[in-house]
Amino acid sequence: MKTLLPLFLLILALSGETFAATFARPDARANPDLFVWTDTCNVYVLRNGDAALLIDLGDGGVLDHLSEIGVKQVEWVLFTHHHREQCQGAPRLRGTGAKVGAPAAERALFERPADFRKMKVRLGDAFTIHGASYVRPPIQPIAVDRAFERMDTFTWRGHEFWCVDTRGNSPGAMSYLLRAGDRWLAFTGDLMLEGARLHTWFDSEWDYGFAAGVWALANSAAQVAGYNPSWLLPSHGRPVSQPGPQLAEFQEKLFKFERLYVRGYPVNSFASAVQDRTSRPTKVPHVWQVLPHVYKFRGPGYFPNFYLIIADSGHGLAVDCGLLNTNQLDTAIAGMKEHLGLKQIDAIIPTHMHGDHFLQAPHLRAKWGAQIWALDRMGPVCERPEWFDYSAPIQAYGIGVDSVRFDRLFADGERLRWEGYDLTVDWMPGQTEFALCVQGVIDGKKVAFTGDNIFGDPRDPEQNGHEAMVAHNSAVLEEGYIYGAEYLQRLKPDILLGGHSYVMDEPAAFIERYRRWAYAMRDAFRSLSSEDDYRYWFDPFWVRAEPYRSTLQMREALELSLHVRNFGAREQTQRIEIHAPPGLIVEPARLDARLGASKREKFRLKVTATSEAKPGVQLIAFDITRDGRRYGELFDAIVEIRPAAP
Repeated sequence: MKTLLPLFLLILALSGETFAATFARPDARANPDLFVWTDTCNVYVLRNGDAALLIDLGDGGVLDHLSEIGVKQVEWVLFTHHHREQCQGAPRLRGTGAKVGAPAAERALFERPADFRKMKVRLGDAFTIHGASYVRPPIQPIAVDRAFERMDTFTWRGHEFWCVDTRGNSPGAMSYLLRAGDRWLAFTGDLMLEGARLHTWFDSEWDYGFAAGVWALANSAAQVAGYNPSWLLPSHGRPVSQPGPQLAEFQEKLFKFERLYVRGYPVNSFASAVQDRTSRPTKVPHVWQVLPHVYKFRGPGYFPNFYLIIADSGHGLAVDCGLLNTNQLDTAIAGMKEHLGLKQIDAIIPTHMHGDHFLQAPHLRAKWGAQIWALDRMGPVCERPEWFDYSAPIQAYGIGVDSVRFDRLFADGERLRWEGYDLTVDWMPGQTEFALCVQGVIDGKKVAFTGDNIFGDPRDPEQNGHEAMVAHNSAVLEEGYIYGAEYLQRLKPDILLGGHSYVMDEPAAFIERYRRWAYAMRDAFRSLSSEDDYRYWFDPFWVRAEPYRSTLQMREALELSLHVRNFGAREQTQRIEIHAPPGLIVEPARLDARLGASKREKFRLKVTATSEAKPGVQLIAFDITRDGRRYGELFDAIVEIRPAAP
């Protein structure tokens, strides 16, 4: 934060005092032994004689300057949570005698960080959203001397801290409340920043659009507000004097946000009731007819992914094929051959990258001769899903299919003339950027196969139809729901054939509600964002390694590409320091880049495993400084080290 630090110190000086041009005192008069140092996060120093207790550590640079305030020995470091920018300097504590305290709920994240990075992910992996991690553990283990439970107390040199579970921006985050006279000092980590804002969104996204992290944030903010603290001392940004009104504002923002954020249709209650009011049964058990030439599966509480267009020639074109029992699928196809005129299935087109939409596509290819087609931008993420850290890749479903190979890839807007039908394959993002819409006139109606972007009952004016809002899908709104909603508004389809057997006819008003929601959702994100451009706060991939997962033998090397993005409308500088554990050498160790407005750049990195590399999964972290603002180790890649071949 080199360019922002002088302003930060000046503002603090108005209510306190700066010291030695590096430390600040938030409240010099009332709390003369409380200092703050800022690098990758705020490090709070509580001094007692020549000893100190630190709350969080940042990159450890504070250790080089403590003598300036008369501190000779750090006795304790209390971490509010596990995020790397809080603790990336922890290796510097070795041999100093300092002890470490941390939330018990996150002890494993400190001590066994590699456990939370998998080479082969599964939907139920801990601290993931269908396989995509939302925790950011350190690249090396940090031993915890004392793990605090959710309502512990801790005493240091006469200072009694109340340890309070304030999860929200981290799944086990803790605040430390210290009585100061008749009021409290609240060291709250990333619970809330000045201005009733949130440090990052992607750290609070804990589930598939059901708002568990949002509920936790609101509940934790209310807990801290009950103490009526005189100071809120967050991990980032300025300390907040008399924070009560801001804590109340923050909760109100979260209440309003949650109402927009959670799905715009009754996903857990009346889903089957609003799934389809249009299709009718055929002679084939559980195969229903949507239009004279379009078919689907339907059953009670049954949400598979499968549509089949059967042309007059008997050729079939499937859109999606997943969450089906293969025996049931084969029986149905045989029945369609007998009763519905099906002769062969030419191809299957998955609507997006999520594995549940093409789990059975390899079976269709192997048994029924179908090719697999997709949009060009879906190619890499479906053919090499382990190279990415997105939600719900196909291998996460654990059925033994780890990827697919496409036979044909379409460009955005490419026309598909098939068996007398004039169809178009368009890019239609929403739930994820890696998605398409197959659209065209079938049986006199303009039909749009929309995947998982919009669900619900168009006749219900209370529904706006949006599906899960998940940043880990790569779903920036301008390249997601906003784009998709504007696309559907222009397309004006007569019927939407959505994923999971949703059939939605006469959708014009429904699409308009969906479009209005997309912009309101962006406004809600902006209201909570700590960034001027919310996309840096929302997107967990603006610096991204490819491949994300690699395997490397000792004494060998591999190449990674580091993708760096500038969302802004002007040129931007980024400095990226690459931090690796012992035994891994990354070259170059630092990148200095100038990115043009709204540009993406790709940089090559060479990773070498020496004979000292520890076998198993290792993390490499990318320490970001953007336009002079220090973020710390926000992003990572993982490398599995294997013993050298004989």
